[in-house]
Amino acid sequence: MSTSPPADRRTLIADTAIGLVAAAGLRGLTHRAVDAAAGLPAGSTSYYLRTRTALIGACYQRLAELDLADVDGGSPFGTAPPALPGTSGRGPADRGPADRGPVDREAADREAAAAALAGLLYHWLTVGRERQLARFELSLEAARNPELEADLRRAGREPRVRAAGIVAALGADRPEEAAELLVAWTEGLLYDRLAGALARSRPAPDLAELTAVARRMLAAALADPA
Repeated sequence: MSTSPPADRRTLIADTAIGLVAAAGLRGLTHRAVDAAAGLPAGSTSYYLRTRTALIGACYQRLAELDLADVDGGSPFGTAPPALPGTSGRGPADRGPADRGPVDREAADREAAAAALAGLLYHWLTVGRERQLARFELSLEAARNPELEADLRRAGREPRVRAAGIVAALGADRPEEAAELLVAWTEGLLYDRLAGALARSRPAPDLAELTAVARRMLAAALADPA
């Protein structure tokens, strides 16, 4: 039986709920099932998250936290993009004559970003597959339940802010618009590869192929909108 403190217990409840949705869909998500799977006393999930809507909202927030942790672990920018790939964290005034020129540096930054995005896609299509499937299923519930819209919107805000910072650092003229495109394409690719009509017949995820796809996605997102 779990003896975790309250903050950890909320995380345990959300993680367990996500796992149940990944394994059995929303039909498997009940307060009683979460208690049992998490090894918690009966009634624990209801104590922290009284309604099913509150439980799903907690899942949205936890999924966003986990995805952002993946981004921060795999992104060349970390939590903020002041030190671009290839600059070793130095500002313009610190660069010596042996440093690359602006064009070379921009190309290297974009290539590093494509490699990082491909790494995230590969991770989410392989070891993170179940979590992404749960995220899609839980997100669809907000289309049927207006009470969940605010929670889903709140959970989706920070990933878009993070994406806007990354594309701005890569030179996007309209970072918010570019970020919306990049997020939409990323979501679409994940859904198609995990749950689309051809998902089961596709070959295993390939990092080189995903890098090529990520390169095209970034180039399109960063293109002059005019």
